[in-house]
Amino acid sequence: MNDTIPLQRLDALHIFVRVAELSSFTQAADQMSLPKASVSTAVATLEALLGTRLLHRTTRRVQMTQDGQAFYERCKDLLADMEELQSMFQQGEQTLRGRLRVDMSTGMARDMVIPRLDEFLRAHPRIELELSSTDRRVDLVREGFDCVVRVGALGDSGLIARPLGVFRQINIASPAYLREHGTPRSLEDLSRHRLVHYVSTLGAKSGGFEVADTGGLRRIAMAGALTVNNAESYQSACLAGLGIIQAPAVGVRPLVKQGLLKEVLPRHRAPDLPVNIVYANRRHLPQRVQVFMGWIARLVAEEISRA
Repeated sequence: MNDTIPLQRLDALHIFVRVAELSSFTQAADQMSLPKASVSTAVATLEALLGTRLLHRTTRRVQMTQDGQAFYERCKDLLADMEELQSMFQQGEQTLRGRLRVDMSTGMARDMVIPRLDEFLRAHPRIELELSSTDRRVDLVREGFDCVVRVGALGDSGLIARPLGVFRQINIASPAYLREHGTPRSLEDLSRHRLVHYVSTLGAKSGGFEVADTGGLRRIAMAGALTVNNAESYQSACLAGLGIIQAPAVGVRPLVKQGLLKEVLPRHRAPDLPVNIVYANRRHLPQRVQVFMGWIARLVAEEISRA
């Protein structure tokens, strides 16, 4: 599909985006104060130019095709970039506008970003933020993300990574679990304990209890009745007394302070987890993305300093 759209067709892009969002030619025409025939013609012209159908049309509804969905995402970014170009000579970051699509772990979104998000949106009221929070590794390019925050080792993806620091991991368990099973004092004691196993994909083999040794990473196999694949369930299982977990201190610090979880084996921690902002290798990174990444970097630095 051809991504190059002549500037004179920007009006057609605006029309297509509005039709796609409203799922209606009639409503789009009404909102844009245009004849319905002009709206239909604009979309048909785009489809002819691209050589693909963008919208399924029925008597009851309008729905994007798979190509239409992909083109819609690119249009949103292109139109936002054009708006940014039009305001690039205005003073101050308050002129930033457009859509931002970012992804991060559920725990980071819940505990670190969302509680502080109002300050960013107040400073940049014309930015529209789409925040994805999931434990799976999204495809940044294919799914149209501007940037993602990744905790843990990075694969060789060809993307650009901006290091933000590291999250220290701790071993924790609930008071109820420790009352029933006792508190482990050494790694040998782990043979009598349970671990809540975490895997990114169910069916994969758990790495067991991890310890950062001078000789490298050491893994200790442990029993455990439960395996989970997301951070929310991982933490909930620990709170419910189902076993020991290993997690970043920044995410569980409030629970430890409240006495809901207790640290164990503090001298035998898992390796620190690197934190990176990852983005595509673009020659021009929009200012709104740069500003958001800078804001995230400051949040992470503050959290690391408190952990």
